[in-house]
Amino acid sequence: MQPGNIARSELEAALATQRPPVLLEALDEAYYRKAHLPGAIALPLGRLDSVVRERLHDKAAPLVVYCASSTCKNSDVAARALLALGFRDVRVYSGGKADWMDGGLPVETGAESSGTA
Repeated sequence: MQPGNIARSELEAALATQRPPVLLEALDEAYYRKAHLPGAIALPLGRLDSVVRERLHDKAAPLVVYCASSTCKNSDVAARALLALGFRDVRVYSGGKADWMDGGLPVETGAESSGTA
């Protein structure tokens, strides 16, 4: 099974719903701390299993994985891994942080909060 894609406008709309997707940044934590989409969880590929075990408990939750830009493929790798682990609603925001910021949308900086999904 392949993950679906989500465009910036669709992601913006989804984030404003009653059940917004969980945002997952598939980059190393240094990049996450520099800038990430609001509310995103850091999901470095090297720590994917532990992040899933500690933070992602609802296999039916809508998940959106992104990375730096359309040339970064970490989000595709992470999304396929999440599907293999039994998550059912996984999409890739292939434009990533670059597309988000190009759209003038806000980012957060610093370490992540401790929320779970």
